[in-house]
Amino acid sequence: MQKSITSFFKPKDESQNSKYAEDARKKETKSASIEEKPKVPTPVKTIKEEGDENALPTVDSEEKMELEAPSPVKVRKMELNSGLPENEASEAYDPSVETYHPINDAYWKAQRTTPYLALARTFQVIEETKGRLKMIDTLSNFFCSVMLVSPEDLLPCVYLSINQLAPAYEGLELGVAETTLMKAICKATGRNLAHIKSQTQLTGDLGIVAEQSRVSQRMMFRPKPLNVRGVFAKLKEIANISGQAKITLVYDVFVACRHAEARFFIRSLIGKLRIGIAEQSLLTALAIALVKRNHINDCKAHKVCDIYKDEIADTTLILKTTYSQCPNYDIVIPALLKYDIKELQDRCPMHPGMPLRPMLAQPTKGVSEVLERFSGMQITCEWKYDGERAQIHLNKDGEISIFSRNSENNTPKYPDLIARSKSLVKGNVETYILDSEIVAWDIERKQILPFQILTTRKRKNVDIADIKVQVCVYIFDLLYFNGVSLVTKPLSERRKILMEHFQEVEGEWQFATALDTTDMDEVQQFLEESIKGNCEGLMVKTLDEEATYEIAKRSRNWLKLKKDYLSNVGDSLDLVVIGGYKGKGRRTGIYGGFLLACYDTENEEYQSICKIGTGFTDEDLRQHSEFLSAHVISSAKSYFRYDPSLEPDAWFEPVQVWEVKCADLSLSPIHRAAIGAVDPERGISLRFPRFIRIRDDKSPENATDANQVSLMYNSQDQVKNNQKSSDQMDMESDFY
Repeated sequence: MQKSITSFFKPKDESQNSKYAEDARKKETKSASIEEKPKVPTPVKTIKEEGDENALPTVDSEEKMELEAPSPVKVRKMELNSGLPENEASEAYDPSVETYHPINDAYWKAQRTTPYLALARTFQVIEETKGRLKMIDTLSNFFCSVMLVSPEDLLPCVYLSINQLAPAYEGLELGVAETTLMKAICKATGRNLAHIKSQTQLTGDLGIVAEQSRVSQRMMFRPKPLNVRGVFAKLKEIANISGQAKITLVYDVFVACRHAEARFFIRSLIGKLRIGIAEQSLLTALAIALVKRNHINDCKAHKVCDIYKDEIADTTLILKTTYSQCPNYDIVIPALLKYDIKELQDRCPMHPGMPLRPMLAQPTKGVSEVLERFSGMQITCEWKYDGERAQIHLNKDGEISIFSRNSENNTPKYPDLIARSKSLVKGNVETYILDSEIVAWDIERKQILPFQILTTRKRKNVDIADIKVQVCVYIFDLLYFNGVSLVTKPLSERRKILMEHFQEVEGEWQFATALDTTDMDEVQQFLEESIKGNCEGLMVKTLDEEATYEIAKRSRNWLKLKKDYLSNVGDSLDLVVIGGYKGKGRRTGIYGGFLLACYDTENEEYQSICKIGTGFTDEDLRQHSEFLSAHVISSAKSYFRYDPSLEPDAWFEPVQVWEVKCADLSLSPIHRAAIGAVDPERGISLRFPRFIRIRDDKSPENATDANQVSLMYNSQDQVKNNQKSSDQMDMESDFY
């Protein structure tokens, strides 16, 4: 797409503007090729009492006007020649320019209310930008302007930038079906539903279709311009209602959309913003914006990143750390605006009822690696249970909450755990946050059942009397107790408090089976015992040294030691499905193979790692094809990294994670996983990958990352032996 051509074509005065608009309309009438004759729409009027600034547009069914459907290529040119002088600044707004000034270029500074069009233009520029750093810098420019000109709008701007309405654990979702949105678009523009559907299928993006339909529509009465605060409030209202009222609210906002607003408003409702900004990028952009704001008078804004690199790094670390322990922008953003960044962690403490990002373990495939990492340290080994990670909270009001590893609120799924929670505590316990694993439990045999049994348990509207799959909770950490955070204390101290104030109840609440040792032979024997106990392996942790709880990190202070279920690779990988290949033979009509990717957290991109076609039953393939067909996109995302030779028949939104096993990992000239980490030009791929299961408990951003892939590659015996041989040859060469 062309990038910010508004500044090149903007007319110099109003008369010239009108002339350009008239020429554009004539040219469009002459050249546009319209496959269908659009219905004659009704113009939008505004009904309101005098002085009512929040009036909503309504339709006068008696008045009608002609309009034409633009071709996609001409939409941008039509935007540039819309004919309204007051829109020139908004259409020309571009926060990506090198000379951007957060105050001077914030064209809304007189109104002190951020226009929704400014946010939409920012999204539009970011979508057209390829480089990750440039995308972050562009967003930081916009955020800095909002901080300085209209700070009350920063919170809704942040939520809209990651397509959320509230913290993830509140579970507030829009839930608007695509067909519902199409009907609203038809109602507002007079388009035929069949045409909207065909154009959406052609472009793969209802947002683009909505924008094209909206831009081509000339209106007798233009509704009041949208602002960020108002759109965010409407989206929350839409999320909380159902039925026909939802369509009405969507329509009310859509008829007021101008230019790119229509595209991103519809995308927000669908839940696919498509600009490539993940949460870590957003936090980085906020940190940079904060530094730019603080030094707005010291230097030109676009040079702040070069001059204040260290301050940006420190600010980013504080902000990300704060958000890890307090993942709620409703708390973090007001504190960010009001207090010094150094006070942020104290102003935004963790508390029960708000889930923390869990600490994760690094995979390893042998006891020898454990010895190498923890040599001389006091360690503990805990059985690794094959269940569902659960963070259990008790707040000061006595309410129990249960959250998944993705901060999803699973409280309604486990009413039985809440009912028996009082039996867990002993003594004076007012508040806590426990880290645990929930497993399926066989009451008669008193043993753990496979994870697949747990997945059959009902997720919503669970009645205790109807529960068929019983569960047992294995507790392995205490993160918060009676108003005090324990994450900075060593594991040995956290465990001591846990044992003093909580108790086991057989088959309901139990502590993770553990062994404290420094003997690697004991570790190996304990690993074998865990396998017999229907567990996956061991979690090996330090007790005193480097033994804090590292929120939201995959730390080498926790090592995951699994049984060697394959000859060379000691752990499975959790990979994201990004493409599908049409099946042949008995797989005709469905996808017979898939392109998988790991996630590079540093660059926030999905890197291809393998094509997979084994491990599936016919029923698996049918279900995968049915699910993924609903997430097809017209082309690869800008943050998909792959070789053109791997082009699939269909690209998918990164929405599902699969657990995959393989024979080993090897360097690849075409796959891009961890490229540059092991070899400057080649990535890493999987040999003989095999599908195991869907990981519903993991989001795509929590898939196996590129750093893990490189570590797994380097830990292979063959690679180690080759490295030793190479080192030996180098030594001999030096000697001679």
